Amino acid sequence: QVQLVESGGGLVQPGGSLRLSCAASGFTFSSYTMSWYRQAPGKEHELVAHISTLGVGTNYADSVKGRFTISRDNAKNTVYLQMNSLKPEDTAVYYCRSRKVGLALEYWGQGTQVTVSS
Repeated sequence: QVQLVESGGGLVQPGGSLRLSCAASGFTFSSYTMSWYRQAPGKEHELVAHISTLGVGTNYADSVKGRFTISRDNAKNTVYLQMNSLKPEDTAVYYCRSRKVGLALEYWGQGTQVTVSS
C-alpha cells in the first residue's frame, strides 16, 4: 500500500536544470522525513539531500550544496529536488526515501535516471 513514485528524470546538458518529484501515498506523509539518494555505476549510494517533517530543516551533500534544493509540500504528499547547474558527475539513479522519525522504518521509491551529458 505504501508507495513512493519518483518522476522528472531524464537527459540534460551540463549546466542545465531538472526538477525531480516524489509522490507518496499509503502513510502519514507529514510524520516522515524525506531524503534523496543517488547511486552512479560502480559507486556507493550517496545521500544527496534531506528535509525534516515540516520542511524547515534541510541538509545537503557537499558536492551539491548551492546547486540543489530539496523541498516538500505536505498538502500534496510530495517531495521535490530542484537541480541546477548540473554536472556530468551528477549522473546517477536518484531515489526517494521516507523515514519515520525515531524509528528504523523507512520506504524507498523505485528510482529515476538522471543523465548529464553533452
